[in-house]
Amino acid sequence: MASKVTSAVMSQGLRVLGVAIRTEKAVFALAVVASAVYGGMTVGSAWALGWATQNLVLPAFQQGSVASGAMWTGVFLIVGAALLKALGVAGRRILAGLLQYRMQARSRRDVTKQYLRLPLSWHHRHPTGQLLSNASADAEAAWAPLAPLPMAVGVIVMLVTAAIAMLFTDLVLALVGFLIFPAIAVLNLIYQRKLSPLATRAQQLRAEVSEIAHESFDGALVVKTLGREELETERFQRRAHELRDANIAVGRVRGLFDPMLEALPTIGVLAVLAVGATRLSTGAIDAGALVRVAYLFTLLAFPIRALGWVLAELPRSVVGWQRVQAVLDATGSMEYGKATATSSGPAGLEAREVSYAYGEAKVLHEVTFEVPAGRTVALVGPTGSGKSTLVQLLARLVDPDTGRVLLDGQDLRDLAYGGIAESVALVPQQTFLFDDTVRGNIALGADADDEDVWAALRLAQADGFVARMSSGLDTRVGERGTTLSGGQRQRLALARAVVRRPRLLILDDATSSVDPQVEAKILYGLRDNAEASTVVVVAYRMATIALADEVVFLDHGRVVDRGPHEELLARCSGYRNLVTAYEREEAERAAIEVPFDEVPFDEEEFGEEEEVSA
Repeated sequence: MASKVTSAVMSQGLRVLGVAIRTEKAVFALAVVASAVYGGMTVGSAWALGWATQNLVLPAFQQGSVASGAMWTGVFLIVGAALLKALGVAGRRILAGLLQYRMQARSRRDVTKQYLRLPLSWHHRHPTGQLLSNASADAEAAWAPLAPLPMAVGVIVMLVTAAIAMLFTDLVLALVGFLIFPAIAVLNLIYQRKLSPLATRAQQLRAEVSEIAHESFDGALVVKTLGREELETERFQRRAHELRDANIAVGRVRGLFDPMLEALPTIGVLAVLAVGATRLSTGAIDAGALVRVAYLFTLLAFPIRALGWVLAELPRSVVGWQRVQAVLDATGSMEYGKATATSSGPAGLEAREVSYAYGEAKVLHEVTFEVPAGRTVALVGPTGSGKSTLVQLLARLVDPDTGRVLLDGQDLRDLAYGGIAESVALVPQQTFLFDDTVRGNIALGADADDEDVWAALRLAQADGFVARMSSGLDTRVGERGTTLSGGQRQRLALARAVVRRPRLLILDDATSSVDPQVEAKILYGLRDNAEASTVVVVAYRMATIALADEVVFLDHGRVVDRGPHEELLARCSGYRNLVTAYEREEAERAAIEVPFDEVPFDEEEFGEEEEVSA
């Protein structure tokens, strides 16, 4: 069974190498040529040393002098072989590195592009830590054998050249050497069978450690607030210890076999010297021939190990390749048409019998409603009614299982790539800010100057606190905006959306951390702005809902009722109970709050509201 697994790994590994060779033909060919020069000059240096022994060293001992012509010939042969060998080494290493890093970069680009192509529903099923591992450790492991591969090919050239040289030098010594080569091959085969499953396990554990680490870091707030530091540390420690043990097991195998692989050529040298000394005493060979063959064996020890290095990296390479290919072969990428959206003016939005499910759990059932251009519609419903899923469909982060979402009468799936981003902006529940300046977070690649940024900040009621920051628009907000309050982060995220002048603006509870009065000013500003957008807002507060032209009431993934807020209050008991419950909750929360005059005043947090009111 182990033999079959090893053979399968070897076969898959060679196919992976074949992909690299076909992709980078020119670089690989040049690396092999350089390696062949190195291999040929390794044999050439042995021949040059043998020639020097026979024609320089022995005459010096026997006659006490050496002809100057022979001396210069020997110097030329030895130095020339050494220089060519050095050029071969340099060329091989540079080109092998180029081959390896190009393929790693190509894989990382392909994986990243695939991440961007795949719908959000695919990302929901795959942990972020695993995706990071696919683009980093797995892409690196997949092409790790490429570094020693040209040298291994050069070794083959060297072995063939060495075999021919030994045959021409002395048949008996050649046969002694040929006994060593099969022993090395058998030992390498056993080495791979032992190493393959251990290296595979180690590579898998690297990805799992990355997943746990990323999850713990990403959930640092939850970990600390619930006091789970020790539990998370223990969870990470267990997997890290497994990885440590797997790496130690790999190291043990290498520690056992590497000395044996190192010793075999040395044993070959001893055998050659023993047999060669006998033949030298009988006059069957001369001293130069013996030196040539013995020196060849001393040089073969290190290069032959390059074959072992390639074979040792193949298991990791196969695992990395399989994990990368799992991403590249993933289905469900979002297809785009060629239609272009209207270039200006508020957009009309329509959902027609839209349904969506997470696996077998259906969360939306034939949802149908329409938002006329320039109008504001509030999506209201209890927790779990499908509001956030619906806004993801409206922004085409995912496609509906059935039904259609239309923008100005065009199916979102028919729009060209980038067309939706030019017309639609979504401000999600979870605000994300980059560790960048205020300007960088708002512009974020948009064609917006400082005047546009300030206009967006004013519309989002954020210009007050930004103006009071130490460096204004150039103030860095920290990772995920840690230097800002929740309401400030939400307003910057809103400014980032409106600076792009979207024709459709979707707010998924995007002002929940903002004071109700400020929220009302933001919504009024969005509706009364000279470049007004069609607005879809997921809302909970009655004051916010009342600002909408129409309300769509969702429950259990269905549109239960729709119409103006006052009409729904009068005729829909489910809607009335829900929004009045929100109001009661707000009132109860306000009733138990500490009186305002007992709260320390923080001008940084509240000064902007005072400024706006003035």
